[in-house]
Amino acid sequence: MSDDSPESIAEESAQQAGGLDEIIPEPLLPVWNQVEKVQAFRRTHGSKYVGALELLTALALTGGYVWWLLIYLELL
Repeated sequence: MSDDSPESIAEESAQQAGGLDEIIPEPLLPVWNQVEKVQAFRRTHGSKYVGALELLTALALTGGYVWWLLIYLELL
């Protein structure tokens, strides 16, 4: 006998539902695969490693902007 409670129906629907890869156009699948890899990394390693990567990215971008500003102001 099947359980027809709303919770079981919702759980079964969620298990049968596909991801966004079903509606992503074929030419954009490589980009979507990269997004999925990033999300898998976030789920696997948690906020600690992601926070470290975001900090490194912020430092690199800040350094690049400061370098550009110094060149723009002709201080270099």
